[in-house]
Amino acid sequence: MENKTIRITVAGPRGKMGAETLQMISETPHFELVAAIDNKNDGLVISDINGLPDLNAPIYTDIEQCFSNVGTDVLIDFTHPEAGKAHFEAALAYGVRPVIGTSGFTNDDVKGFRSRIEEKGSGGIIAPNFAIGAVLLMKFSQFASKYLPDIEIIEQHHDQKKDAPSGTAVKTAELIQEVRQMKQQGHPDEQETIQGARGAEMNGIRIHSVRLPGLVAHQEVIFGGEGELLTLRHDSMNRKSFMTGVRYAVDTVMTIDTLVYGLENILD
Repeated sequence: MENKTIRITVAGPRGKMGAETLQMISETPHFELVAAIDNKNDGLVISDINGLPDLNAPIYTDIEQCFSNVGTDVLIDFTHPEAGKAHFEAALAYGVRPVIGTSGFTNDDVKGFRSRIEEKGSGGIIAPNFAIGAVLLMKFSQFASKYLPDIEIIEQHHDQKKDAPSGTAVKTAELIQEVRQMKQQGHPDEQETIQGARGAEMNGIRIHSVRLPGLVAHQEVIFGGEGELLTLRHDSMNRKSFMTGVRYAVDTVMTIDTLVYGLENILD
């Protein structure tokens, strides 16, 4: 049986993730790009923008005007936290199901949006990382932490990323926290002779952020035990690596009636 066509609006079409998402939509038979939300280029179409796919979907600067004029099933958002939250609000108001790849949503944000989305009988997904391998790394790390509770996370991203640590690193630490008791690592009298040398701390776990040109998205989770080390690592070489997860999230969000935070919660 053929999949029903899913009408999609993309917020942030000129960003690297947004542009890759447009290409993915154009290559997916049951996806249709119906509009894009941009902070400029109002009234143009996607094909008018250099470097974007040859698609005739209109561009809006006003998301409410977009949703009023164009029937949309799913909003895919790769913008920034402030815009992402505003776009989430608009999606709620117009009955559009959001798939958000923007980090910066707090646990309180997620709880509040989940309550409201369930009241409307709708669904939504917020995911810090859409790479299937990165999500598996989170799940494997959670399992390993039961047996090797001394842990440090090193995440590496391109130098244009604005938030640190990454949403993936924070989500990894949160998953570990669910099964690992609080443990203060290192020497009890440890002192940083240069502030920040030991990285950020979350529930006793140290998180280190690296920002360099040439990187895309990479994470190591290192576990230390008596006489042994275990290192789990994931590398995204390009942004196409995220598209399998984005496609899966769009298909899944049409079938749920709650807000899911983290792609690991919808993987079989």
